[in-house]
Amino acid sequence: MLILGLDPSLTCTGWGVVAKHGNRLSHVANGQIRTDPKASLAERLVTLDRELTDVIVRYQPADSAVEEVFVNKNPQSTLKLGQARGVCLLALARAGLPVAEYATRLVKKAIVGTGGAEKAQVQAMLGVLLPGAKLAGADAADALAVAICHAHMRR
Repeated sequence: MLILGLDPSLTCTGWGVVAKHGNRLSHVANGQIRTDPKASLAERLVTLDRELTDVIVRYQPADSAVEEVFVNKNPQSTLKLGQARGVCLLALARAGLPVAEYATRLVKKAIVGTGGAEKAQVQAMLGVLLPGAKLAGADAADALAVAICHAHMRR
């Protein structure tokens, strides 16, 4: 079974695909969807939708998971993150995928063992859990962590 994990953002949405075979996980692919900061909000959301749909069509995942929104100090940033996350949820639902949502602390706990883990610790554990995987960036690493968290939580 292929699982698609997403770390939504208007600037750079990370995505990661893992294969689950019984209790074993393997890396399939990961990447980042960047939007042009000079484009309008609507154009950026269209870019996110189009490129995420391309990922879904290319890898044909059977399941998906998305990191939940956290509240920033800046309300505008939180709104933009929420809009990008909404596009991600819509693209997954439109593709007929079941969608799970996980808090950042739960993802970190599933990967590292503690909800307060630093990004570097998460990336180091990804190297252990998915040996040989080349990470496309921090957002892609976070998305792989979401996919792995879902694989562990799924019965």
